[in-house]
Amino acid sequence: MNKLYIGNVSEEASAEDLETIFEQWKIPHSGPFLIKTGYAFVDCPDEKVAMKAIDILSGKVELHGKLLEVEHSVPKRQRSCKLQIRNIPPHMQWEVLDGLLAQYGAVENCEQVNTDTETAVVNVRYAAKDQARLAMEKLNGFLMENYALKVSYIPDENAAPDAAPLGGRRGFAPRGSSRSGSPGLGARPKLQSDVPLRMLVPTQFVGAIIGKEGATIRNITKQTHSKIDIHRKENAGAAEKPITVHSTPEGCSNACRTIMEIMQKEAVDTKFTEEIPLKILAHNNFVGRLIGKEGRNLKKIEQDTETKITISPLQDLTLYNPERTITVKGSIDACSRAEEEVMKKVRESYENDCAAMNLQSNLIPGLNLNALGLFPGGAPGMPPSMANAPPPGAQAGGYSFGCWGQQESETVHLFIPALAVGAIIGKQGQHIKQLSRFAGASIKIAPADGADAKQRMVIVAGPPEAQFKAQGRIFGKLKEENFFGPKEEVRLEAHIKVPSFAAGRVIGKGGKTVNELQNLTSAEVVVPREQTPDENDQVVVKITGHFYASQLAQRKIQEILCQVRRQQQPKPSPGAQPPLPRRK
Repeated sequence: MNKLYIGNVSEEASAEDLETIFEQWKIPHSGPFLIKTGYAFVDCPDEKVAMKAIDILSGKVELHGKLLEVEHSVPKRQRSCKLQIRNIPPHMQWEVLDGLLAQYGAVENCEQVNTDTETAVVNVRYAAKDQARLAMEKLNGFLMENYALKVSYIPDENAAPDAAPLGGRRGFAPRGSSRSGSPGLGARPKLQSDVPLRMLVPTQFVGAIIGKEGATIRNITKQTHSKIDIHRKENAGAAEKPITVHSTPEGCSNACRTIMEIMQKEAVDTKFTEEIPLKILAHNNFVGRLIGKEGRNLKKIEQDTETKITISPLQDLTLYNPERTITVKGSIDACSRAEEEVMKKVRESYENDCAAMNLQSNLIPGLNLNALGLFPGGAPGMPPSMANAPPPGAQAGGYSFGCWGQQESETVHLFIPALAVGAIIGKQGQHIKQLSRFAGASIKIAPADGADAKQRMVIVAGPPEAQFKAQGRIFGKLKEENFFGPKEEVRLEAHIKVPSFAAGRVIGKGGKTVNELQNLTSAEVVVPREQTPDENDQVVVKITGHFYASQLAQRKIQEILCQVRRQQQPKPSPGAQPPLPRRK
């Protein structure tokens, strides 16, 4: 986006006049000024220089008595869903901006642009062209804290992917990440990055929540500075519909209270006599920590807020629905207080998990843990089914680490604390059965070695993807049930068996391969010396580490074994002729 449009140009202006202004303000340009009647075009060396020209000149510099208007040059065919919003107040909160943008349509993406100005700049993409046009009309010149917003189109590469570029312009690359410590909105992650509030409301009240022509929901959005999605099309004919609220914790709580008040009023008006509890949806990965050991956390919330709270059973979960329903009964005031406490606990769990994940975020490039249901979806509020789509780089036959031609079953022995066996098995074996179905793996717990054994062995058999899912859920379950501290990583020992003749390849010359494995994966990898091969001529490789590290080490070792197997395949002898086709 380094081509500029200069508007409100006087008829007396010349290319030399514009060149003088650019030189005066130390703004370089990479081509001549193309003057038309009332406007002009010019190319800048790069996008940063173009942004500087817009910030310095637009609406601030006069030429022959006219204030110049400078913005990105965007061909008509590329004026679609993408906008740039400039002159945003320096200390504006993201949640306030999100709420403002959401009034005009569904925002698909919003990211900050690196600039040297005091005010902030963002690029916004709306879901539809008419939404972007409406936002452009309403927000351009809109006053926020005495700052007038400036809105313009930026090229939408999806609007005309095959169109020929104008003036030698070669399109543009996506914006970089937000600059840490930049003015304005600061280093804010992607839109909707915080944990949203997910609610279930009776279908008959959805109309009242939306209001006539959407007036009520727009009012809630405006008052609470939130973005609210009502998923009306999900579960057609269902008695309840999910609502997702994106905002600060305070904004979510205010929106929740307002929605409860609207439902209560509608119930009175329609003579609906049944109690309307507050129903919160939370990912199963957080529920164990919400409940706490022996239910202590949940009991405290009930006592402090004077509510009655129940949680849907585990057996209601499916591969496509990893959320559990938290039902809160009490007055609106009491339910509001309970919502604050419940979501506070959920957000804490989420942040702790993110911190643990970020430590190893670069271990397996392109790996998407969300795809396997271990953590909430990368875009909170998306339908649960989306959270289980194959991750980038995953093949139909499992993860592609360079060696998978078909899904061969593997067996891994995972060692867990002996006290955690009950949590993994679940009441009447329900949890382990459900986990086995979810992962597509065989999961068995071996008998204890003795009465005082501190560890138990879980035998997981299945192809790579099943191993990933099953082991991931076991790691997650141990975290949920507080067998590890809130900020402590779950580290387990896993054993895999390899043919004795391949052990040397895993170790490498002078231990080189195993050392490289450990450096790459952050897992401890040990091939015990002087092992006696078992009846299948196999020896054990021990892997100890957190989930990411263990998985990468397992995959790399399987890759080594795959290479060994390939090398052992018989090769045709030199000069051997291929068999002749049989005559018919």
